[in-house]
Order: sequence, then structure tokens, then C-alpha cells
Amino acid sequence: MPSIVIPAHNEERTLGRLLDALLDGAGDEEFDIVVVCNGCTDATARVAAGHGPRVRVVETPVPSKHEALRLGDTHARGFPRIYVDADVVLGAGDVRALTAALAGPGEVLAAAPERELPMTGCSWRVRAYYRVWQRLPAVREGLFGRGVIAMSGEGHARIAALPPLMADDLAASLAFGPAERSVVRAARVVVRPPRTWRDLIRRRVRAATSTAQLEDHQARSAAGDRQAAPEPAAPPSARTGVSDLRALLRADPLLLPAVLVFLSAALAARRGARKAIKARDFDTWLRDESSRRD
Repeated sequence: MPSIVIPAHNEERTLGRLLDALLDGAGDEEFDIVVVCNGCTDATARVAAGHGPRVRVVETPVPSKHEALRLGDTHARGFPRIYVDADVVLGAGDVRALTAALAGPGEVLAAAPERELPMTGCSWRVRAYYRVWQRLPAVREGLFGRGVIAMSGEGHARIAALPPLMADDLAASLAFGPAERSVVRAARVVVRPPRTWRDLIRRRVRAATSTAQLEDHQARSAAGDRQAAPEPAAPPSARTGVSDLRALLRADPLLLPAVLVFLSAALAARRGARKAIKARDFDTWLRDESSRRD
């Protein structure tokens, strides 16, 4: 029985549509679903409980996604273990496809669905940004930015050793080599992007801050490795390089205006993250509310 762990912090507006999709067509005991309401001050727990006995609700006063994931693990009953953000939409058939990918032959320890980004209601600059972002190799091949990561028992053991990090999905993706992770074409998740430029920048500032935290952790780990081995391998990275953007423009020169928008967002995010990085503030979660509107 796959266990689905859903950390939810004040997600009364979004959680219902996810649970509706997961339960639609699912057998009574097909999935083990645990919703961890962390630090909620709204009706998130009531929404979860309203979906009946197939959804178990765990509450904690601590508003921390990382702690919610850990708490969910203590209540989850089976594998594969599937972690799902409360503001995305994933169906029962998609869970089955992810489960099958981890049960098949080969070395796959972690999997994620294809992402669908509905752009209705988004500003033109947001649409331009995502025209570029979705084409980047690291974004196409990585498990991050999808709101869903599924893991086998062996994959889960590897992730459990990671420290608390804001970029939990990026860290999880980079913890597996290309042969160990899979983007499952038969599974899809709907991820609602921010609708406004301001909310996009908030998301990108958070991403820049959390990436800096992850790289700091990698650097510290590498420093420790140097004491045991003379030439440790370079840590994996999902950063976008100039060469990536040049390759996109060579393939499609008409992307130039969108690339300029992408670069302006990257620069704004870097400036916005500078203060938090200097203060080592890796706890402030800049939340995008525009994608949570109906």
C-alpha cells in the first residue's frame, strides 16, 4: 500500500481539490493518506477530516514543512512513500503510475510526475518566464518543482539522512543520480504558477535563498570529505548557466524576449535573497498567495 504524506499549512483553499483527485476512483484501502496540518490557523484540518476515514489527519502546532514531513513519516504505513504538496493536484491514476515506476526492473529509487502549468490568469511576464524555465534541461530532468516526489524504501532511507533544508525537493532530486531517478511520463501533476510578477519574484527569492543553503551544506560536506579523500566529486547542481540560455536561443531565437524576462527575474531574486543569505535566515518562507486563488 503506497503511503501519501501531505504537509499542509493553512491550505483550506487548496487541499480539498487535491484530496478529491486522489480519492476519485481509488479503492477503499488502496492508498494510505496522511495529511499533516502544521501550524494551521484556518480550516485545513476540517477540510481533510471531511474527506472521510480514508484520510488520516495529524496536527502539530509547529509551522514547519520539514517537521511535518518527519511527523508524517512516523504515521505512514507503507511504501512507496509519496510526498505531495497540498497546493497541487494529483490523481489516483498518477499515484499508480508512480508506484509502478518504482516497482519495475532497474535502479529507480525516486520518481516524480510530468508537470502541467496552467497559465490562465498569469501576467505576460510570468508566462514569459515559464516559457524559458520549462525548457531548461535541469528543470525537465529533475524531480524538483513538481510538488510530488515518490520514493522506494531504499530511496527513502537516503533522503532520511538529509538535514532540514528549505529546498527539500531540490535536495531530494540531487540526492539521486540520473539512473536512480525518473520523471514518469504516464503521471501528471497540476502545479499552479504565481499569477503576478510580484508573487513570482517572492517564489524566486525563496528559491535563491534555499539554493544558497543547499550549496552551503554541500560545501561543508565536501570539506569533510576532503579529510578522508584527496579529490571528492563535485557536488551536483541544478543552477542555470549562461550556456543553458545560449543553447535555448540557438534552438529558438524567438525566445530572446522571454530570456530577457527570465534574466530580470533571476537578478531580482538574487538581490532579494542577499539579505536573508547574509543573515543565514533559512526559515522565512515567502509564500505565493496568488496561485491559491480560485
